Amino acid sequence: MYYLGLDLGQKRDHSAVVVVERVDRGQPFQGYRFESLMVRYVERMPLGTPYPRVVERVREIVRSDELYGNCALAVDATGVGAPVVDMLRAARLGCDLTAVTITGGDKAGSAGSVPKRDLIAEVQVLLEKGQLRIGDVRDAGRLARELGDMRISTGGGGRTRMGADRCGEYDDLAIALALACRRAKGRKLNDWCGGGRLF
Repeated sequence: MYYLGLDLGQKRDHSAVVVVERVDRGQPFQGYRFESLMVRYVERMPLGTPYPRVVERVREIVRSDELYGNCALAVDATGVGAPVVDMLRAARLGCDLTAVTITGGDKAGSAGSVPKRDLIAEVQVLLEKGQLRIGDVRDAGRLARELGDMRISTGGGGRTRMGADRCGEYDDLAIALALACRRAKGRKLNDWCGGGRLF
């Protein structure tokens, strides 16, 4: 099964899509259980790409022979994302679609929202456990750099912020990867476990 993460940008940030494949291992008398995720495709769209073209490109990807009928999509619905989610639903992609609102705080707000730090922390945990690998794909180096550039900063009023601010150029590929990973792991958006935090 394949899982796509779509981070939306336009003028100042790129829209980006990442595809991961979930690998499960069969256990005698226990069925299948999660083993790992492999990044199979990475694409950063040019700055200024109009949203109808982003939707068209996502449709092309999910309609490919490998993915059609065998994928699910998680899309960033923050800010301008809600109308784009409507466009994606209208495009009849042929895959399950989950809209995610990314928040800047420490706690999820309403249903369908998740803090950015939780998304990135989950990717870091997968990498540390050796459960996430980046295949030999175009832009793999760019994705790896973005993951390495992620930083936590504390702004005015003690508010915690996570991103590539002043450390790297962008974080769109890292966010697209985080969305794909969260969807692939089968997590509901508000069930982030209360175990030890990475930060």
